Parts: sequence; structure tokens; C-alpha cells
Amino acid sequence: DATVYVGGLDEKVSEPLLWELFLQAGPVVNTHMPKDRVTGQHQGYGFVEFLSEEDADYAIKIMNMIKLYGKPIRVNKASAHNKNLDVGANIFIGNLDPEIDEKLLYDTFSAFGVILQTPKIMRDPDTGNSKGYAFINFASFDASDAAIEAMNGQY
Repeated sequence: DATVYVGGLDEKVSEPLLWELFLQAGPVVNTHMPKDRVTGQHQGYGFVEFLSEEDADYAIKIMNMIKLYGKPIRVNKASAHNKNLDVGANIFIGNLDPEIDEKLLYDTFSAFGVILQTPKIMRDPDTGNSKGYAFINFASFDASDAAIEAMNGQY
């Protein structure tokens, strides 16, 4: 596979910059930086696809841990698992009752389709109390769309 995962990206990094940077390792076919559907900001990582697997391996050798905007970037093989993880089927759940926990969210939302990870309730680092919102990562857009359609305005 000729695709590398690039992590630890500063918010100022753009796809054209990623393209230019990784062009130093070999011909780039594609770049992708998954964006948050709410904020439109990229999520601190991306993928760079090269023409050949050799170029991807070379990029890992020369680019891993170089500093971009003062932050070391991580470059390694993009496993099929990593690529599928971000189909963009992440949904935001807001206005949550403080009593709701991860298990209840999982049990409620798994009715709409496969959930890839335990739902992430955002919590206060000091108290552990829910901040009233969470994210759920579905395996497909069909599942996330169905959940939004059925649950928007509920609870």
C-alpha cells in the first residue's frame, strides 16, 4: 500500500502544504485530511498517497518526527484499519443529561448501525463530570444519518 498516515499536524497545516512537503519523498497521487463536520477544521492528521509503495516507505524514513510549525509529525503506514476509521460518520450529540453514560449512549445508538469505538462523552478533566456532549463514530454514513434523523431533538 502506497499510503502513509501523517499525525500530530498543527491546525495551520493545509492539504496543499502536505502535498508539497511529501513531494520531496516522491510523486504524490492524493492527500486527505479528514475535517470536523461542525467546525470544518482538520482533526490533526491526514493521509498521503504516493505512486509507489517504495516512495511511501521512503517518506516514512525521512519525514517521521520532522517539525512542522514547531510540532513533530508522525508518519507511518496507513493500515486499512486507520483509513476506514474515518469515513466521516462521526456524529455530535449535544445537550446530554449529566446522568447519561457511555454504555447508555452505546446501547441507544447501536440500534442505528455498527459503532466503531466506545462513544466519547467529553468530561471535565478535574471532576470527571460530563460536559453535556459526546461523539459517536459509526462505521457508515447510513448509520450516522439514520441516528441523526431519528434522534435529533430527542432526550
